[in-house]
Amino acid sequence: MTTRPIILALDTQDITTAKGWISATRDSIDIYKVGLEFFLRHGRAGLEELRAHSDFELFLDLKLHDIPNTVAAAVKSVADLHPKFLTVHAGGGAAMVKAASQSAPEISITGVTVLTSLSTPEVAEIGFVKSPLETACDLAVMATKAGAKSIVSSPFEVGRIREVVGSDTTLITPGVRPVGSAKGDQQRVMTPVEAMRAGADYLVIGRPITGEWENSAAAMNTAAAQILRDIQSTFQ
Repeated sequence: MTTRPIILALDTQDITTAKGWISATRDSIDIYKVGLEFFLRHGRAGLEELRAHSDFELFLDLKLHDIPNTVAAAVKSVADLHPKFLTVHAGGGAAMVKAASQSAPEISITGVTVLTSLSTPEVAEIGFVKSPLETACDLAVMATKAGAKSIVSSPFEVGRIREVVGSDTTLITPGVRPVGSAKGDQQRVMTPVEAMRAGADYLVIGRPITGEWENSAAAMNTAAAQILRDIQSTFQ
């Protein structure tokens, strides 16, 4: 099966809603992102229930960030869920990323660089002395050298990151909004086609698709299918 580039964010605490979102978009999407909102409420039992409902590849977005031994143990504790991607904060350092990668080499440990919700002034306020672009590139290089197989960054950093990490690393970009969509709490955004042109392999998209659920499952399906068509018509 050829994996399609949209990763749908299942940002909900409700299992029934998550199942509905998967069913409504399965014709266009192969990978679904489960993050802290869902996982802290339902844990592995909730994930197993989703997978029993529909077979899909898992982006497990836990953004692990702790001492190396703790992160390694955490990775091992979810390895049997067989996520395609499992996120760790690259800011946790090389030793932490290495521990995560070595504890489950079959998983694509995914280094998160600079959150897309952060503006340039906020990045400086946190204490990073370099720009978001330079900071994201430094974190990406460090993480891949430590064993991360994939990187998460804003679409504004993804092109430069591609240059510094090479073609073997999978690049995933949140902060993607179709034309006319609200930015929400994202600060650094591009359209799906722009992000793919910049060098992304996968796009994490949530509200521009899941927001259509209030209208109907068909509307949600249409939104996902339209984004996929736009990408395919541009790159095929």
